[in-house]
Amino acid sequence: MSPRNAAATARASRREPVRIDLGLQGGGSHGAYTWGVLDRLLEEPWLQIEGVSGTSAGAMNAAVLVAGHAAGGAEGAREALETFWGQVAHAGRFSPLRRGPIDILLGRWSLDSNPAYMALDLASRMFSPYDMNPTGLNPLSSILAQTVDFDRLATAPIKLFVTATNVRTGRLRIFRNKDVTPDALLASACLPFMFQAVELNGEAYWDGGYAGNPPMMPLVRECDSEDTILVPINPVERPGIPRTAREIINRVNEVSFNASLLKELRMIAVLRRVANPGDAEGARWAGMRIHMIASEIMTSLGVSSKLNAEWEFFIFLRDEGRRKADEFLAAHADNIGRRSTVDIEKLLSD
Repeated sequence: MSPRNAAATARASRREPVRIDLGLQGGGSHGAYTWGVLDRLLEEPWLQIEGVSGTSAGAMNAAVLVAGHAAGGAEGAREALETFWGQVAHAGRFSPLRRGPIDILLGRWSLDSNPAYMALDLASRMFSPYDMNPTGLNPLSSILAQTVDFDRLATAPIKLFVTATNVRTGRLRIFRNKDVTPDALLASACLPFMFQAVELNGEAYWDGGYAGNPPMMPLVRECDSEDTILVPINPVERPGIPRTAREIINRVNEVSFNASLLKELRMIAVLRRVANPGDAEGARWAGMRIHMIASEIMTSLGVSSKLNAEWEFFIFLRDEGRRKADEFLAAHADNIGRRSTVDIEKLLSD
């Protein structure tokens, strides 16, 4: 931590506690960036987390954080997050989806030149997961069972909101603390081209990113905090025009997975202009203070790196998350609890 950052965070640490909510996007292995952001925020005792809304990898991070915090406070949450990502890396150590020698030599994190990835990418366009994975095996199932205490999660003081997309209706489904199970988390991260839909109580679910990534609604309606820190994974803007098939598919997914969040942020911007003070819910939306901890590095990472489960990659992303969170706190710690640090009005200028 730089002297300037240290001075700023030391000054902020003497503040009265401020309640915050967290909104965590999904993005496969890129969720290790969110781990780093959370690891840094948990070092600040004045930041009191009231609620967490998460989708896909963001839902995994959220559940691990909430259960770990219930067991051992902030340090318990930090240890739980490190254990979870360590287990994911351990499970993937013999996976054929690893970087080749040239990628390692050039310092690239993508799997674009990996034969197994190229074969999987092609097969996913011709065959469904019901053909390629008829047993519905998902290695994350056992990892979640080992790293998340779901009984403790059900009664944890931090409110948890996990999002999945109902395949039949296309609507989002919010799972709250007592409803969150390993299958609910797998449903939130169920990419339909890779995994069979997860069935819960007679309904089938896909990745929550299609309906809310992450949804702000439960944070506004069910939490008292007026400050939400968003941790985005999918770049909102990307320079240039995608021209290869892989680039086009990647950008389509980014646009799709950002659409619902941008819609809610635009609604907040509109309500700030027209909210009726007598309309309690409208005023609540309009009064939300929004903050964001994003990294330009996410724009440089290709879609294939979302399947890279190497521990070295996770550490790289974790350290980047910590760095960006540290910069955010140095610049904006005094604004939390007072004013938004994201200019939502710009979203209305397009």
